[in-house]
Amino acid sequence: MSGQVYEAPRRGLNPRQVETVQKLMAAGLAELRETGRDAMTIRTVAQRAGVSPATAYTYLSSKNHLFAELFWRHLAADQEAPVAGTGVRERLGATFEALTSRIVEEPELAAAVTPALLGSDPDVERLRLRIGGEFVNRFERALRNPEAPDEPVDPAVLDALVLIWSGALLQAGMGVIGYDDIAERLASVVSVLLRDRA
Repeated sequence: MSGQVYEAPRRGLNPRQVETVQKLMAAGLAELRETGRDAMTIRTVAQRAGVSPATAYTYLSSKNHLFAELFWRHLAADQEAPVAGTGVRERLGATFEALTSRIVEEPELAAAVTPALLGSDPDVERLRLRIGGEFVNRFERALRNPEAPDEPVDPAVLDALVLIWSGALLQAGMGVIGYDDIAERLASVVSVLLRDRA
């Protein structure tokens, strides 16, 4: 039943269940900010949310599930934002900037989600696919020519962008580079990748 958090809109949770999920998400983010990923538990999140641990585990299978869900919700909050820029490099730069800005807004969540997404929890796996799909959608929108929206996007370039982005996130998660450095670092990579484009 823990998949309900991820599937909430389609499973048709009743208003009370939706309220419980919202309390758990707010409590989870507050707990993460205050105590960090290692010290917090689903029990402490439940206590902060004012629900029993059994109720919390009805919606959340693990801390990693909570981190992945929080990250998905944070990322999706601006998923419909228009892509800025006229040329493809400009649009990709703006997309990288928008994504990294979202991540930098919640540093504790950024630190918690990288190891969480590498786990094998089925609820995390579903969210990992959804998060990855969101990255693909954003890069595809940035690659698409607004003057010729039906023109196909080069799948090899899209794959390369997703791999480059994923590698950058992993490096930032390991502390090799800062999250706030990603957009600038990727701009030069995009210049090489798209050197024959505007």
